[in-house]
Amino acid sequence: MREEPQVTYPSQIQHAINHIRQTFDEPVSIGIILGTGLGQLIEHIEVIHEFPYHEIPFFPVSTVESHSGKLVIGKLSGKYVIAMQGRFHYYEGYSMKEVTFPVRVMKLLGVEQLFVSNAAGGLDPEYQIGGLMILNDHIDLFPENPLRGKNLDTFSVRFPDMSEPYSTRLIAKAIVIAKSNNIKIHTGVYAGVQGPNLETKAEYKYLRTIGADAVGMSTIPEVIVARHMNMEVFAISAITDLCSPGNVKQISLQEVLAAAAIAEPNISMIIRELVAGEY
Repeated sequence: MREEPQVTYPSQIQHAINHIRQTFDEPVSIGIILGTGLGQLIEHIEVIHEFPYHEIPFFPVSTVESHSGKLVIGKLSGKYVIAMQGRFHYYEGYSMKEVTFPVRVMKLLGVEQLFVSNAAGGLDPEYQIGGLMILNDHIDLFPENPLRGKNLDTFSVRFPDMSEPYSTRLIAKAIVIAKSNNIKIHTGVYAGVQGPNLETKAEYKYLRTIGADAVGMSTIPEVIVARHMNMEVFAISAITDLCSPGNVKQISLQEVLAAAAIAEPNISMIIRELVAGEY
């Protein structure tokens, strides 16, 4: 029996782009990835088209509760945006190339700025549930790198620089927005782990010792790929549980979602103002 040739990764990306462009062919310069419990920003988007993930060629499908699984194109703060309502995680069984596939698609649709949100555990003793942390750096503890394998030379160089993964320009603007709206905000280092189990007390201590202020199971792969393609990145965490000494306790997904709901309006407002670009 003759084996059918496999579709290459760049061809998969192009198939996905062609599917989207059949319906919407305007350039979109802003991409948004919405994390656990943080999908309400969609309510502020003037939706033009929705693409369920399962209808987009080669797109992964969300398997996590609270992740809707739609790619939304519309207008936010007067600008065209493309938003992922639900992201993909390594712990779901996807490879890092699959996890970051949508970011590659976004780039070829014209995206130059990527806004990322996530739910995270607070390692800094000053953090409170429902609080916000803007990422100013990260520690990659995932067992696989999304750039592993043959380099996609059409996107960028083999060894992309990561000395400034998060835009200092956008961070400064976000701090001004938060202060102007009386929102308490922190900046800090995010540690990315594979999950899906939460960490032990010893692991929380280790993460704090190596310099992390918060821990989560996403974001870093997408940021690495975005920076590989020279996107400007802004990322923000909703602190949904406390991981500092004396504060660690068993937590359910429902509690995580409840904490994210507290943070969501402020995250949504900050991203809307950053997209508007008035600060």
